[in-house]
Amino acid sequence: MAQQVRDKNQEIFETMPIPRALFTLAIPTIIGQLIILIYNMADTFFIGRTGNPLMVAGVSLILPVFNICVSLAGLVGVGGGTLISRLLGAQRRHEAGKVSSFCFWLCILIAAAFSIVMLLFMNPVLRLLGASDQIIGFARQYAFLVIVIGGIPTVLSMTMGNLLRSVGCAREAGFGVSMGGVINIFLDPLFMFVLLPKDYEIVGAGMATALSNVISCGYFLTMILRLTRKGGSGSGEAQVSSTAASLSLSPRAGLPDADLIRQIFFVGVPAAIATFLFDLAYIVIDKLTSNYGDIPLAAIGIVLKVERLPLNVGIGLCQGMMPIAAYNYSAKNFPRMRKVVNFSRLAGITFGAVAVTLYEIFAPQIMSVFIGDPETIRIGTDFLRVRCLATPFMFMCFHLVNMFQAVGRGDRALLLAVVRWAVFNIPMLFLFDRIFGMYGIVWTQISADICTVIVSFLVYRHFEKTVLQPQEKGL
Repeated sequence: MAQQVRDKNQEIFETMPIPRALFTLAIPTIIGQLIILIYNMADTFFIGRTGNPLMVAGVSLILPVFNICVSLAGLVGVGGGTLISRLLGAQRRHEAGKVSSFCFWLCILIAAAFSIVMLLFMNPVLRLLGASDQIIGFARQYAFLVIVIGGIPTVLSMTMGNLLRSVGCAREAGFGVSMGGVINIFLDPLFMFVLLPKDYEIVGAGMATALSNVISCGYFLTMILRLTRKGGSGSGEAQVSSTAASLSLSPRAGLPDADLIRQIFFVGVPAAIATFLFDLAYIVIDKLTSNYGDIPLAAIGIVLKVERLPLNVGIGLCQGMMPIAAYNYSAKNFPRMRKVVNFSRLAGITFGAVAVTLYEIFAPQIMSVFIGDPETIRIGTDFLRVRCLATPFMFMCFHLVNMFQAVGRGDRALLLAVVRWAVFNIPMLFLFDRIFGMYGIVWTQISADICTVIVSFLVYRHFEKTVLQPQEKGL
């Protein structure tokens, strides 16, 4: 009887109109991404209420380390998630269960190793990031709680969210992310200003973030186990999508074969490298900006979080696009794959253009929300008005990277990531800093991304001519 239940997730992949299918998967993810952004900014906001820019700088300094956690989740979650979508498109659901189980346990091992390394080498890492004697104590307290203690649940939550999205359960994935963010927002003031004494605000913020990630991780575990138990029961009352029931966390599912493991890493490693290079650029920005003092470092720390608003919407669109593109690429439904890629690109560029306009108008007000120090507001306003100009170009860059990840072309995704960060962005940061000084650092992003967009579309056109068009003619 379970087989007679209409598979809503399969309808999203195969027959639902593209705008509706995209937004069915993307809207819960966008909401989740926005709440991720809000709770990432919540620590900065509440610490900013202390009026101490050194505390703000200390927390902002940990953003690159947190982004490494994101890259670790991408290694397993993006590589495994896109592969699961392709396996479902090829009707290989039993193998999809093996892949999800493998990704789950691998994620735990990788996250644990990273937390241990961070614990052992915390001081050298923070010095490398540009921590001065005035802020290293704050940064160390926050990093211990968020990265060392909270590292495993943070990475595991992101990975399980990717696994859920890969089978069309974007609503469940979005709710888990949103729940963790909302809990963090409520716990921040409770720990910072009620439960702990004055001057322990950073400890309170770190405790709130770590605990919210633990709760979010518990939700994801419960949700996936519930889906897999219902899917295996054969009960018509379960009403569980057969695609969702393909997930498994049990080691008894068995190891995927060597070719599938290779495909996980073929996409996952480039995804992790791309995130790491993105993170490395942030490290360089922090390091170069710290040469101009702690106030500019605090200002750029706020800006790098605020500018994520439209980018997180773009990430949500891409995460909605990827399972549909991956499924239809594997099913050889290339017209549908093209439509979802093109529509998601148009939607992202449009939203990016609107965001640029709003940032240009309201930059001072946005900065003043996070800190009351006039000099930090003044510098941050200038930084934000420049950095936001790159928003539509940044979206176009990672949209094409995500498209290549969806179709299993990790080599092309890696090429574009290397071109964007290692060829253009990071060298330009050093060059522009030397030529133009502090403001040259923030002008780098739009310059590098315009160059990257040109290269990206040349690579995409080559992919169309050499891969997509021959496959379409062969059908």
